[in-house]
Amino acid sequence: MGQVVEEQKKIDPGAPKWVVTFGDLMSLLLCFFVLLLSFSELDRQKYKQVAGSLEKAFGVQRKTRIMDTPKGIKMIARDFDQEIIATRIKEEIGREINSEIATRLQDYEDQLSVEAGQDQVIIKLMGESTFDSGKARIRPELKPLLLKIGRVLKKTDGDIIVAGHTDNVPVRGGPFRSNLELSIARAAAVAEFLIHRVGIDPRRVSTMGFGEFRPIASNDTVEGRRKNRRVEIILGTIPAASRKGYLTPAAPSQPADGAKVWPLD
Repeated sequence: MGQVVEEQKKIDPGAPKWVVTFGDLMSLLLCFFVLLLSFSELDRQKYKQVAGSLEKAFGVQRKTRIMDTPKGIKMIARDFDQEIIATRIKEEIGREINSEIATRLQDYEDQLSVEAGQDQVIIKLMGESTFDSGKARIRPELKPLLLKIGRVLKKTDGDIIVAGHTDNVPVRGGPFRSNLELSIARAAAVAEFLIHRVGIDPRRVSTMGFGEFRPIASNDTVEGRRKNRRVEIILGTIPAASRKGYLTPAAPSQPADGAKVWPLD
């Protein structure tokens, strides 16, 4: 009898009971971190749509003190909507540019770029991609690309600003007396192309010329001067509905009785 009791004492009682609970907890933690890892690569656009802006939650954008009920119409703050719109436009224009580069514009691959910010898309046409040196006539091989870009822009809302820039090399000969005049003429040529060839509403289009005064690179190098010789097409992606009255032109004023209206040539 004593021998049986002694053998029972030698039997290993096993792990404590709390180990089972601890093992379950570790398994749950493992699953939790696996899920965290799987969610770590979220789609940025979808995340912004879901998250919105804590600062401007529930679409309430007002900053003035008012007494009436907030009239936000979206759960997503508008600043996130803007960035999503800009990103989609950038991707579509980028596809058009890549398509043209693959077929006919291989030599201009490093002279064309598209950038998207929170509220705008900037298309940069650098170097001699669009114009010959000292001239303001669009190169024929670039017209199909501008046509495709214009068709994408036509489907959007917002203002389109065409900005001309040059390097600091003085203009010699030709019809332009300065780089400023040349940059203005180039911006106007692209704007007229978008209006007359693409059919974009002219009320959306404006032009700017900066000459050599807003460089993005050093004019001391050939590469820097090539980057500074550029035309930028800037799309402001603020939806027309949020800019009440801005895109709706006022009715033209009528001349006073007896006043003459001279036609524009």
